[in-house]
Amino acid sequence: MSEYQYYEFLAIDRRLTSGEVALLRSFSTRARITSTSFVNDYQWGDFKGDEDAWMDRYFDAFLYFANWGTNILKLRLPSSLLDKRTADLYCVSESASVREQKGKTILTFASHDEEIDEWPDESDALSALIPIRAQIAAGDLRSLYIGWLLSAQTGELEDEEVEPPVPPGLGDLDGSLERLVDFLRIDADLLDVAAADSPPMTAATLTREAIQKWIAGQSSAERDDYLERLIAAEEPALAAELQRLIGNRDVAEPRTARTVGTLLSAARDAGDERRRIAAARAAIEKTRREQEAASARAKYLDDLARREPAVWIEIDSLIATKQPASYDRAVVLLVDLHELAGKHSSESSFLGRLEVLRTEHARKPSLISKLQRAGL
Repeated sequence: MSEYQYYEFLAIDRRLTSGEVALLRSFSTRARITSTSFVNDYQWGDFKGDEDAWMDRYFDAFLYFANWGTNILKLRLPSSLLDKRTADLYCVSESASVREQKGKTILTFASHDEEIDEWPDESDALSALIPIRAQIAAGDLRSLYIGWLLSAQTGELEDEEVEPPVPPGLGDLDGSLERLVDFLRIDADLLDVAAADSPPMTAATLTREAIQKWIAGQSSAERDDYLERLIAAEEPALAAELQRLIGNRDVAEPRTARTVGTLLSAARDAGDERRRIAAARAAIEKTRREQEAASARAKYLDDLARREPAVWIEIDSLIATKQPASYDRAVVLLVDLHELAGKHSSESSFLGRLEVLRTEHARKPSLISKLQRAGL
C-alpha cells in the first residue's frame, strides 16, 4: 500500500493576513490555502512545515492522519478559557499532552494503531471535531477526560494513578465527542465504565439576574476594562470567557476517584460480560435458525414423498438434456430422495433404482463424476 498523510489546519479566532497566506504557500504549491485554512495530503512526499510552530503562530486547530494508523488532533485556546493547570490534570502523557505558548493553551491528542487499515473521511474530518473547542471554552472538559482515558488505555499510566475529576455528561456524548472517541479509538467498554461515575450534564444558566449579580461584584476598574475590551473587539474569545465566568452549573457531589487499574479491570470485566451475552444470544439465534431449517427440511421431504414418482421422471428428463446445470439439479434431487429413503426405511429400493440409473448412463462421465462426489 502506498503512503498517505493528511494535514488540515484551521484558524478560528482571526483570519490570516495576505502575507501569512503567501508564506504558507511557499511550503506547498498544491495545498488548498485560504485566509482561515491550510489543507494538503501527501502520497509520496512529506509536510515541509512544523505543525507545532504553525499552531503557535497561525492556527487554532490541526488534524492529521496517516494510513499507518496515526491520528492527531491539536486545539489551541486562549489560556483565559482553559487554564493549563486544569488541562494538566487530564493531559499527562504523549497520547494526551498540553503546553502553553504566549497566552495560549495548546492541547494534543494522538492515537497510534498500526493494525488499523482504514482512516477518517477527509471530507469532514476536522469540521466534525471543531465543536469540541467551543465546548472546552464553555467549561466542558469531557474531551480532556477522553484524552486521559486514551493515556490509560495505551498503558502510559501506572495502575495506581488516580483518575482526574470526572466531568458531567460523559454518558451522553454529542456527535463531535463521539467522533473524537472514534478518532482516538477509545475502547467502548472503558468509556462505559468511566461514564458510570459521571453525573448528567446540566445546562449553564446565563440569566439577567446572574449577569447583574456578576457585574455588581466587579470593581469599576474591572467593569471598564471588560467594556473597553469588548468594544475594541480584538479578543474573539472574550465573550465566551465572560459567559463562562457568569454562567452557573449545578455542582455534583464529589465522588471517590478510581485508579487506572480499577478502571481497566472493570472495562475488561465489562467486555467479557458483553461478549458472554453476545455469545449466548448468538447461540440462541443459531438454535432458532437450525430448528427453522430442520422444520422447513422436514416439510420439504414430506412434500417430496407425496410426489416421488414425478421426481424420478423429472430426474430422467434433466439427465436427458446432457447439460451440466441439469446434471447438478438431478444430483440434488437424488440426494434428497436418498435422505427420504433413509427416513422411511426404504433405502434398498432407492439404491436399486440408483444402480439402474448409473448403468443406463454409464457413458456420461460428467454425470457419474457428479454422482460420486455427492456420495451416490
